[in-house]
Amino acid sequence: MGSGLDPCAALQTTVEIAPNGVAEIVLFLGDGPDETEARSLVARYRNADLDAVLSEVRCFWEDTVGTIQVKTPDRSMDIMLNGWLTYQTLACRVWARSGFYQASGAYGFRDQLQDCMSLATVRPSMTREHLLKAASRQFVEGDVQHWWLPHSGQGVRTRISDDRVWLAYAAAHYVKVTGDAAVLEEAVPFLAGPELEPGESDRFFLPTASDQTASLYEHCARALDTSLAVGGHGLPLIGGGDWNDGMNRVGAGGKGESVWLGWMLHAALDAFANLADARSDQTRAVKWRAHMRALVTAFEGQAWDGDWYRRAWFDDGAPLGSATNDECRIDSIAQSWAVLSGAGRRDRAAQAMAAVDRELILPHDGLALLFTPPFDRSPLDPGYIKGDPPGVRENGGQYTHAALWSVMAFAGLGEGDKAAALFWMLNPINHARTRRDIHRYKAEPYVVAADVYAAPAHVGRGGWTWYTGSAGWMQRAGVESILGLRIEDSAIRLEPCIPRSWPRFEIMLRHGASRYEIVVENPQGVQRGVAAAELDGMTITVRPLSVPLKDDGAVHRLQVCLG
Repeated sequence: MGSGLDPCAALQTTVEIAPNGVAEIVLFLGDGPDETEARSLVARYRNADLDAVLSEVRCFWEDTVGTIQVKTPDRSMDIMLNGWLTYQTLACRVWARSGFYQASGAYGFRDQLQDCMSLATVRPSMTREHLLKAASRQFVEGDVQHWWLPHSGQGVRTRISDDRVWLAYAAAHYVKVTGDAAVLEEAVPFLAGPELEPGESDRFFLPTASDQTASLYEHCARALDTSLAVGGHGLPLIGGGDWNDGMNRVGAGGKGESVWLGWMLHAALDAFANLADARSDQTRAVKWRAHMRALVTAFEGQAWDGDWYRRAWFDDGAPLGSATNDECRIDSIAQSWAVLSGAGRRDRAAQAMAAVDRELILPHDGLALLFTPPFDRSPLDPGYIKGDPPGVRENGGQYTHAALWSVMAFAGLGEGDKAAALFWMLNPINHARTRRDIHRYKAEPYVVAADVYAAPAHVGRGGWTWYTGSAGWMQRAGVESILGLRIEDSAIRLEPCIPRSWPRFEIMLRHGASRYEIVVENPQGVQRGVAAAELDGMTITVRPLSVPLKDDGAVHRLQVCLG
C-alpha cells in the first residue's frame, strides 16, 4: 500500500474435492475501526448460519424496493423505478456517501435531506432519523454546516443560501407523507462556533455543542427566519451561492439575488405556515405569508424576462439568465420551480417551460441542458462554475438533477407526453441500448449520472455517476409526477400525468400487511384527469382521488379510468 498505489489482498489455499464431491468456499470482506473489532466480526460470521444471513439481506432489500412496484409500457422506466434508483439512493448516497468520483464520506447538508425525501414512503424511519441529524448541524444563528465529517464533526460554515431552506422543506414533506407531526417536537441541540468575518466566504473548523436545545420545528423556523433578507429586486440574497454552488461570486458582495431560491423559499414557507397554524404560532405564520406575497410580486414584476424567468442578479444589479445575456441566457431551474413552487403565474410558467423545451432540451443529442450558452468568453464572473469547460457539468452541460425537475414541472402543467419523453431520455438504460450508444456514453447504464457532457468533442458522454442526488429525484419524478402516486397522511392520492399513447399502467403498493393493486386505464388517450374510480368494487367520487390506507392484511384493488 502507498500513495498512488492500488492496494491488494491476496489469499491462497488448497481445496481437495473427491470425485462427485462438493465443496463450498466462503470469502469474507469487511472492515472494523480496529483489529479487535475486525477479529470480532470474523468470529461472528464464522459461526453464523450464512444462509440465514443472506436471507436477512435479501428480505431487507425486497422489503425496501418492494414497497412500490410498477408496470408501465416503458420497460426501461419499470427497471429503474422497481429497484435501481432506490438502491443507488440508499446504498451510495445515504450509507456510503462515496462514489468513484467522490470519496469523502461527508454529509452534505442539502444533499442527504433531498435523498431522504425520496425514502419517506419506503423507509420513513430513515428520513426521520436524518432530519434530526441534519438539524443538529445548525448553528444557533440559524445557518448550518454546508457539509460535515460524521466521525469528527468538523465541517465548513459558508454563506451558501439554500441549505437552511431545505431543512424546512424536507421536514414538511416528511410530515405530509407520514402524518408524523410528532417529529417536530423532538429536541435537537444547536452548534456553536465563530461567525464568518466580513469578506470571509467560508471556514472549516470543529464547532462545539451549544447549550441551546430546541424542537425540530424551532430549528426549521429559525432557518426560515434567517432566509427572509432580500435585495433590491425583492428576492432572496444568493450569498455564496445557492443550489448551484459554482455561482459563488454572483452575490459575493452581499447584494446579489437568486430567483430560483425565491421559488424554493416560497414553497418551504407555504408548507411551514400551515404547520405554524397547527401549533398556533400565528406570529410566524402571518410573517411568512406576508413574505410569500411579496415574493410573488417580485417574481412577476422583476424576475419575468419576457419569455422566461431570470435566474439571478449580480451585486451590481446586472441580470443573469436573461435574453440580454450572451452567456447563460436561460437557466432551467428558474423555470421548473415556477411550477414546482406553485407560485408562478400559470400562463407565464407554461410559457417559461415551453422555452425550456425549445432552448434547452436537445432530443437529437439526448441532452437536457442546465442553461445555455455556457460561460466562456463573456466578462461575466459568476464564480468557479466558469472554471469548468463549456458544456461540462454545471457549466452548460446536462445536470440530471435539474433536468428531473423539468420532468416534474412538465407533469405539473399536465404535459404528460413531454414529461415521459424527457424521463425516457434521462434514463441511463436508454443511453446504452446499442454498441454505439455505449461507446458514446461510457458510463454504467443502471445508475444515474450526475451530468452528461454537451461539450462538442464529448457530446453525450456520462460524467459523475453513482454519487448524485439525481437518483432520488428520478424516483420521485417517475412515481409521483408521471404515475401520480403520492402517499399523504396515510392515504393514497393518485393524479397521473402520462403520455397519450399509454393504454394503461399498474402499481403495486404494500402498506404494512396489506397490498394495494392499482390499475389505471386510459381508453381515451388523455394525458391526465380521473374520470372514474373504484376501490374493491365501490365507486369513489372524491376528487382529487384520495383513498385511506388500511393495514388490515387484505388485498385491495383500486381501478381508475382516465378521461
